[in-house]
Amino acid sequence: MTVETLRPFDPAEVLTNEIRITEYLEAVMDEGGDDPAFVAHALGVVARARNMSQLARDTGISREGLNKALSGEGNPTLDTILKVAKALGLRLSFQPRNAPAEKAPRELTAAGEE
Repeated sequence: MTVETLRPFDPAEVLTNEIRITEYLEAVMDEGGDDPAFVAHALGVVARARNMSQLARDTGISREGLNKALSGEGNPTLDTILKVAKALGLRLSFQPRNAPAEKAPRELTAAGEE
């Protein structure tokens, strides 16, 4: 019987393009968008996938500062989040939590009345 050693899964290894990164971050927001540490950690994972050193240069924030802010235990400011998102080629946006169902178009009578 052979013994296999497994290493922990690192999501940064599969975040190889913008579509995967976007889907990952959307899933993070769906699962834990109310937890700032969870979201910050996810941005840290994306930052590692995209090269933390380059991100530090692009944002003007030290690598150590980024590591701390995006560790999940840090408390990044909105300014930091926006700089990181911009440097990663992402845009922060908002949408309704519970979007209402689209209304069916109203039918008009010949006289233009509903």
